[in-house]
Amino acid sequence: MDNDQNARQQFVRMMKWITLAAVLVVIAALVFLGRMGSLTAHTAFATILGVFFSVTLGCGLFALAFFSDKSGHDDTVDNATRHHDGI
Repeated sequence: MDNDQNARQQFVRMMKWITLAAVLVVIAALVFLGRMGSLTAHTAFATILGVFFSVTLGCGLFALAFFSDKSGHDDTVDNATRHHDGI
């Protein structure tokens, strides 16, 4: 299996764990708001959207940085930007 395919599989696996973590954080936030007595339908909806997308966006960008490094895309850019002597 080549480097790119292996990196893709690791990225998909990472995104599944990130999605699970986001769902657990949303549940924890809803439980917290419910115990504080300030949970309404609008608050729940805003919390679900805000927390879920914030966690997935933040962690997903980190996962993309790792994917870029492991798949070799960073090496391609690094090699393209090097100055060659005599050119």
